[in-house]
Amino acid sequence: MHNDNEPMSANNRIVLIHATKVAMEPVEIAFNALWPGIETVSLLDEALSIDRQKQDELSDHLEARILTLAEYAEGLGSNGILYTCSAFGTAIERAASNSDIPVLKPNEAMFERAIAEGDDVVMLYTFEPAMAGMLVEFEEEVQRCGSQAKLLGIYVEDALQALKDGDAERHNQLIADKAKQIENADVILLAHFSMARALDSVENCTSIPVLSSPHTAVEKMKAVMTALNARDTAC
Repeated sequence: MHNDNEPMSANNRIVLIHATKVAMEPVEIAFNALWPGIETVSLLDEALSIDRQKQDELSDHLEARILTLAEYAEGLGSNGILYTCSAFGTAIERAASNSDIPVLKPNEAMFERAIAEGDDVVMLYTFEPAMAGMLVEFEEEVQRCGSQAKLLGIYVEDALQALKDGDAERHNQLIADKAKQIENADVILLAHFSMARALDSVENCTSIPVLSSPHTAVEKMKAVMTALNARDTAC
């Protein structure tokens, strides 16, 4: 997508593409903690999550919108793109294949880490339309790694609505209550970026390791960009 006439940032610029406001704060917190000083720019299209919830499968129209956002992000001079909504995996994969800069799905880094933790993976999720695609993505990563890992998804009813209503405490408690019920797992995943605000609550109620998608995604983007910069410097 990028061409020589497009503006390029003098420093690394990561564009974050959001489909809901509640994903924005957790990823900014993760960047501040794990990659302070990096320039981030946010693009928000709330209609994406609204329209996705009305569809059983990702439509061609929604996929086209995901691709358009990637093109727009590259036009901003981005050096990397991170999508923060987990319901658009196949569209993001297509955006990545069309781009010459790193484009990351929200959960790919978390799935990689989870499979390294063990075979019994439990994922708590709050946005139902995202689950089917995430199961497919997890299985693809399992096949790529030659792993025997299995993913069990557990829906946390009412948590997302509580968050949208401004009640983050109830959101976190509902997720923690579900986590308390998990007994046999090698790792617990918090599926969506919006759920990262519940990380402390979940860790406080279980001895099972817990992974959040924004933290793992930021770590992977940082590693990818560091490797690319080192390669470019060497050249």
